[in-house]
Amino acid sequence: MCTRTLWLNSGQGVIAGRNMDWAQSLGTNLWILPAGAKREGIEKDPNPLTWQSKYASLVATAYDLATVDGLNEQGLAAHVLWLAESDYGERDTSQPGLSISLWAQYFLDQFSTVADCVASMEEQPLQVCPQSDPVSGRWSTVHLALDDATGDSAIIEYIGGVMKVHHSRDYTVMTNSPPFDEQLTHLTQYKGFGGQQPLPGTTEAADRFVRASYYLEKLPTADSPERAYAALLSVMRNAAQPFGVADPARPHISMTIWRTLIDLKKRLYAFESSFSPDIVWVSLDRMNLSKCQKLDLSQKGLVGDVGNLFKETPPFTFMSA
Repeated sequence: MCTRTLWLNSGQGVIAGRNMDWAQSLGTNLWILPAGAKREGIEKDPNPLTWQSKYASLVATAYDLATVDGLNEQGLAAHVLWLAESDYGERDTSQPGLSISLWAQYFLDQFSTVADCVASMEEQPLQVCPQSDPVSGRWSTVHLALDDATGDSAIIEYIGGVMKVHHSRDYTVMTNSPPFDEQLTHLTQYKGFGGQQPLPGTTEAADRFVRASYYLEKLPTADSPERAYAALLSVMRNAAQPFGVADPARPHISMTIWRTLIDLKKRLYAFESSFSPDIVWVSLDRMNLSKCQKLDLSQKGLVGDVGNLFKETPPFTFMSA
């Protein structure tokens, strides 16, 4: 479930796209979270990661309990995607603990570039701790992508209880299983990437990884931001999962319920629901980032620039591991 792309050569700056694939509604809303918030990584843990946010961010939530996608005022973006192979290990209290619900938010709160995020993890290792989905009950086995306005990228996974960080501007596509290093090996079997196999067409994550990589490389340079946004959305729609009944034989594949597009230089965040023909967007540069605000995406008739429709709202409480 889920696909993330990063287009470095748009001619209009660095743009990220992301599909959210899930078996049921996540009750997603958009939130402005101001700087200055004090956060605790895990409640009632002997060694929780604690911090005070340095930067404001705009985030998309799951059930208003977790950040699953977002952009901060410095042009750093974070995207949480499913990875069935994720294994965070037994809780090691010698490392500060962090609930999955706060994983993306921690980086959005504290850092301005991917390089700073990676350096922080090297200097202060932390342990991400899993949670169960409050609706389905499934454990949230996920990995995290980070990208910034310079085009830098990092994929963070926990495999066999060990954190693995894949850091390179070359890592412009991410889907789901298998783990990222195996995805890179799989890609080399296909034409255009060193192999002879034709472009695959199934909805499996490994095939979506190949298709998104192929079409991302084929995108022509755009002569306007609008053209660039439309071009990247065409790739994201190609990698999307259509409506349909879940396949019991493939429990980790679900339909695409929404997608986002982020202009990392202009700090513009766009959201498209699969259940609506309209796209909405927000420019962080035109928002009041000093107050916690919410856009209720269940409202009817949302379209275009919706920055003026956010309502000042008490902050939501992150779900604890």
